Amino acid sequence: MSDFSFDKEFQGEAILEYGDSDFIILKAGAFVRCAVTNDPIQLDQLRYWNVDEQEAYKDVLVAKQRWIELNSEPGK
Repeated sequence: MSDFSFDKEFQGEAILEYGDSDFIILKAGAFVRCAVTNDPIQLDQLRYWNVDEQEAYKDVLVAKQRWIELNSEPGK
């Protein structure tokens, strides 16, 4: 965990805008929540997100699961 997470300015949940290869911090915080599991993800550990849905994912397996949900045809 980075030292910045101990600074009072960076405690609590952050609000981010997700881009193609990075993100912009709109509200400072130490973590965001996984859109699927609701688990906290420390900003220095955030690796997976969806730009179109503006969602963060805790790991590659959750990101893949969500991609399948968003891209599968109904009824299949």
